Amino acid sequence: MGDGGGLRADLVLEYPFTRTTGPVIGAFLTGLREGVITGIRRSDGTVMVPPVEYDPVTSEPLTEIVEVAACGEVVSWTWVDPPRPQSPWDEPHGLALIMLDGTDTPLLHGVLVGSAAELWTGMRVEAVWRDERVGHICDLAGFAPEVPGAVA
Repeated sequence: MGDGGGLRADLVLEYPFTRTTGPVIGAFLTGLREGVITGIRRSDGTVMVPPVEYDPVTSEPLTEIVEVAACGEVVSWTWVDPPRPQSPWDEPHGLALIMLDGTDTPLLHGVLVGSAAELWTGMRVEAVWRDERVGHICDLAGFAPEVPGAVA
């Protein structure tokens, strides 16, 4: 009976299909390429970021895409050290829920600071864009502490 271990089964996770982005996600990705963050307005007037095609509460289709601010407030965070193998960041970093100005749901993204001591709930952050953008969430390199008086 020998090895003392339990059962083992290797798992390969695959998604062998392609999906078009459609008008809502496509607009979000196009916005990222242009250095703009978009959300979607729900029937109750709230704005979700990232946008989704259907209201998560009522299931009704959503179509009103709105531009939102590229700055906001950290509402929750964690420190990631070491970075995970497939992370877009190769150094320790913050990972935060960021309530962008003009939105009602937070966006999960990286906060580009040197240590956990530089990150706190309630801090203001602003988007940091890559120089070359292609229409992917990684076009948004992350968020950095907001510089007072700067325009995001």
